[in-house]
Amino acid sequence: MTGPSLYDWFARSAARHADLPALEIGGRSWTYGELERAANRLGAALRRRHGSTPRRMGLLTGRTFSSYAGYLAGLRLGATVVPLHAEGPPERNRLVAATSGLDLVLADTAGTGRLAEVAEAAGATAVALPAALDGLGPETGFPPEPVGQNDVAYILFTSGSTGLPKGVPVTHANVDAYLRSCSMRYPMGPGDRLSHNFDLTFDPSVFDLFLGWGKGATVVVPAGAEALRPSVYVNRRRITHWFSVPSAISFALRTGDLRPGSMPGLRWTLFGGDRLTMRQAKAWSEAAPNSVIENTYGPTEVTVFCMVYRLPPEPRDWPETSNGTLPIGGPLPSVRHLIIDEAGRPADEGELLLRGPQRFPGYLASSDDIGRFCHGDGSQPRSDHSGHEHWYRTGDRVGVQGGELVHLGRLDQQIKIRGYRVEPGEVEAVLRQHPAVDDVVVVPAHAAVSDRGLVAVYTGRRDLAAELAALARDSLPAYMLPQRFEHRPSLPLNDNGKVHRKLLADEFGWESDAQEAG
Repeated sequence: MTGPSLYDWFARSAARHADLPALEIGGRSWTYGELERAANRLGAALRRRHGSTPRRMGLLTGRTFSSYAGYLAGLRLGATVVPLHAEGPPERNRLVAATSGLDLVLADTAGTGRLAEVAEAAGATAVALPAALDGLGPETGFPPEPVGQNDVAYILFTSGSTGLPKGVPVTHANVDAYLRSCSMRYPMGPGDRLSHNFDLTFDPSVFDLFLGWGKGATVVVPAGAEALRPSVYVNRRRITHWFSVPSAISFALRTGDLRPGSMPGLRWTLFGGDRLTMRQAKAWSEAAPNSVIENTYGPTEVTVFCMVYRLPPEPRDWPETSNGTLPIGGPLPSVRHLIIDEAGRPADEGELLLRGPQRFPGYLASSDDIGRFCHGDGSQPRSDHSGHEHWYRTGDRVGVQGGELVHLGRLDQQIKIRGYRVEPGEVEAVLRQHPAVDDVVVVPAHAAVSDRGLVAVYTGRRDLAAELAALARDSLPAYMLPQRFEHRPSLPLNDNGKVHRKLLADEFGWESDAQEAG
């Protein structure tokens, strides 16, 4: 059954607002009409080059016009888009390409150096995009391909506990339900200007691009390191709607950028992908006194974010929580939630379960689905889990405090680094490849509440730190790289004979009851 597609969110605005600015990068701006024509031209060229309509298309790109036109071209063709980080680890990109079953890989100037090897890993057609798309041939005027509501719009990869990244397919129905909820919640229209702080491999970028484009607003891509100085970015680019991870606040505070009253024109602020502390919220509220501030929560599996808490305008009305973080609030209209205790009973504190139209249909590899879906009592489905009646197990521990839902930590070992989900097991699997390593445990650590990282504690040959660091750089993205490598003659064990991870985490200063939400 066909239905609204992710491309439709852009196309409707392109029809209504062809002459309005859709995208701004540096000092250059493109209208909705120009971006639509570029996507049309590129889509026709890709179909000619590939010889047929591609099923899954990889984007090995940076933040260039070709990248965004390529994303839209893939959707226009009815393909599933799989973003790849052009500057990410080569081995990870090859693995994602092969796991996704790509049949076409696009690269802009940032990704051309790795294009051949990534395409080869998947047996895909490789296409290098020119900086300007005018030379691709005439506009053919082919209509967007119809897609089914359950067809996959995009696939993103999160850290996996088995040592391999997990593919998360998000359907057109999932993302349409999400964008409809956001459309009702966030006033936005022509003349509004959205920040774009996220890479395409990170799903909050979907909010920036497709809600912004769906409302006829302008997506403003930061130039260089502009996003590291929020007040400069907001004021210079006239940003009205901001979305980022909370660590942007901490970095700006360290550099002295976030002064009180420094962003008077900002009207809406969203934070997500990480916990938002009261201290961070206070600093941002003072810097942007005219902005509504919201804390968002949601795993990639439930489409970008699914729960929201709006900070009251008066500080005297702000909540108090047990861990000093803002609540994650209540669900969007297209999401239902349930909290269960260890016995599977409804509770005020326990594991958060989610379901509804935003819930994904299951991982790309069905083996990753094991244990992630359940009935309302925590019991496992006997067969297919794709029905809407089944709940997704987030692995997040939440509790009701003062009438609001607060994130209290993880039930497993997964953590967050700068807003990205990290499974220590994936990092450990890479480091164990070194022949002189006997065993290794990766634990989170931090020197301050806002400055988190990873420590790798290994046994085996003592002088391996430099070699392990190089091994990690070759295989892992920057946010998953251990900041320290510590040698031990042996790893501590608990009473059950298992590695005592909490003891190591405590040693390096990790506060286990204040892990990040999302």
